[in-house]
Amino acid sequence: MVARALRILLPPALITAMLVLSGLVADRIYNGNLFTVLIAGAAAGSVLISLAMTRLRAWAVAPLSMLGLAGYLTFALHLSAQRAGITGDLPTIARESLGDGIPRLLAVLVPVEPQPDTIAVPVIATWLAGLMAMELTTRARRTLVGLTPPVLLFTGALWLVGPAAPRTPWPALAFAALAVAALAFTGRVRTPDTGIDPATRKALRLRAALAGGTGFALILALVAGAAPPVAQQVTTAPFDPRSLIDPPDLDALDENPLIRLSGWALQPQEKLLDADLAADARIRLAVLSDYDGVTWKVGATYRPAGRSLPRPPGESAGKPVQQRLTVAGLTGKLLPAAATPSHVDGVRVAYDQSTGTMLRPEGLSPGMTYTVTSLHSEPDVNLLPVADVPSGATMTRYIALGPNVPDSISRLAQRLGADNGAPYQRALAIEQFLAEHYKLDPQAPSGHAYPNLNFFLFGPAGTGAGKGTSEQFAASFAVLARLLNLPSRVVVGFTARAGQHPVTAGDALAWPEVYFTDLGWVPFHPLPDPNTETKPLEDEFKPQPETSQPPPSEEPIPTLAPTADASGAAPSAGGTAAGGANVALVAGAGGGGLAVLLLAGFVVFVLLARGALRRRRLDEGSPDSRIEGAWLEVGDALRLAGRPAPEHLSAAEVVAHAAEAAAPVRGKHEVRLTAPTLDELAVAVNQVTFGPGTAGDTEAEAARSRALAYIDELKARRSWWRRLLWTLHPGPLRWRR
Repeated sequence: MVARALRILLPPALITAMLVLSGLVADRIYNGNLFTVLIAGAAAGSVLISLAMTRLRAWAVAPLSMLGLAGYLTFALHLSAQRAGITGDLPTIARESLGDGIPRLLAVLVPVEPQPDTIAVPVIATWLAGLMAMELTTRARRTLVGLTPPVLLFTGALWLVGPAAPRTPWPALAFAALAVAALAFTGRVRTPDTGIDPATRKALRLRAALAGGTGFALILALVAGAAPPVAQQVTTAPFDPRSLIDPPDLDALDENPLIRLSGWALQPQEKLLDADLAADARIRLAVLSDYDGVTWKVGATYRPAGRSLPRPPGESAGKPVQQRLTVAGLTGKLLPAAATPSHVDGVRVAYDQSTGTMLRPEGLSPGMTYTVTSLHSEPDVNLLPVADVPSGATMTRYIALGPNVPDSISRLAQRLGADNGAPYQRALAIEQFLAEHYKLDPQAPSGHAYPNLNFFLFGPAGTGAGKGTSEQFAASFAVLARLLNLPSRVVVGFTARAGQHPVTAGDALAWPEVYFTDLGWVPFHPLPDPNTETKPLEDEFKPQPETSQPPPSEEPIPTLAPTADASGAAPSAGGTAAGGANVALVAGAGGGGLAVLLLAGFVVFVLLARGALRRRRLDEGSPDSRIEGAWLEVGDALRLAGRPAPEHLSAAEVVAHAAEAAAPVRGKHEVRLTAPTLDELAVAVNQVTFGPGTAGDTEAEAARSRALAYIDELKARRSWWRRLLWTLHPGPLRWRR
């Protein structure tokens, strides 16, 4: 009795487990556990209905099962809509979910929110797979064919996940184990052999053996043929099905909202939003990452998203900031929110993960209210002076510029970066230069192409040059930063105060951001302070006048020395006969050329030898040796700067001496901030001195970064000829330490 019950119940249980396992695989890209619960209910409901109707005619099972699917799907749509906060009547929700289910499922951003249009297709597919598997396995007794629908469902789940989740082997192994168990259990069915003569029994056994051997040979051949291509695919990234659906298109105002700033500045009282914020914040509308020399563009890929939004790459988690926003006069599709949104309620959005910005594909409408929770992070100001900027393919778009950059803008960038070694110092120099030399004027015309920026920066006085809105300030900063290899972008948004306040057109603002390694995007504020006088542009920053060429003379200028006169007079003393060579001139030229070659060889030798010395110190060897090498580099830098540290000083006293050597400089045309401190480098040096072997690669890399940042800043404070001598000095190659 127990064996019979087990034979009846075990196949349905194994099929249900396989269907649920397919749901678990797909659930890796869903938010929460509601998706798994609904898929498990669909699997159990389909299998139980088929099991309960095994004694009915086969033609009656499918209609009754479809009625069960309709009822369960209605329940699943209602529950998911309620959980997702989607309002509307159930027939409309069902019609939209069934009509747009597949495109929506392929286009949605991970993590997927379990809402009606993202669970309808998986629930239907699971129910149908369970129905077909049960009918083929229990009624037709074709287990191998009956397992095909669950296998297809599992394959579809893997395809849907694609590269959006880490690849783990255990679901596939568990699914294979369940399939083998189902085959093994249902295959152990014995037929009575009474009444069969020995010859027939022998022939049947021979036929079974031949069939088994043939099947085994086919399996071996299939494995041998499929193994190489399958093995190659192991290291290949899975296909992303979300690439099959094109993202929403943007119109011109949404692709480049920077051009809207001048219009908003002319009507500062126009109300665009009603904002209820827990703290003061800047509300971002768009992030513009691409510049072709004419227009800054968003260049984003917006994907349909649920309520939970993934964090952009490179962004660190911050403190939650709550916002409740109501649209008033703002138009377009871009949806404002403080950086960086992590959860949104009240509206369905599309999201660009690379920038952390949102849009509403249907467009904004007056009175639309939504709530956003953002994770606001502040960079550590103590790490900025020693922070580096990344390089590589991921940053290419953030340093790319359109062709034909004006020479005057390129020279300005080189001048601002000449005396600033560290990336953060270069960004501060641009920020300070723009804030001190240019005026903020709401009446300034729009434009941020190269000619507009060139006129803003260098146009003649009295013509409106030197004045601009935040559009010109932010665009100029970003272009100058990219010319100095600083990854930069422009952000358009609004300033908003804590509490319930309207956000007007006068609150619109553009600001630049620069990306620093391990710190993310850091905003800068190149706008001048209110009621401050601007400085006139110094001559060193102005474009150089073009040198004029003298007009050609009417008569040709002779290019050869005149020959001897007709009298045949001999050449003067020290000269040569006509067509001969001056021996003294040749000798002098040869000696001068030899001296130039020797000098060039010396310069090349010093540069290569010092570069190799720095690499040995900072990049090779154990962490202890690299930390000691960073300390030696600082000591050499102090000697090259003319401020050598006495040998009797401790590490802490050397740090104080180094701080005095790089004291802040305030000259006529530049302001040098305090150089990066070396306190942590001194701690690391004491650590490797008194506790050898306790430092790791992290401490060694930090010591390298701090030493190089200090050396660059110390060198930048020297005059140009001292910097040249610093580079070519052979002293570090022979100094004894």
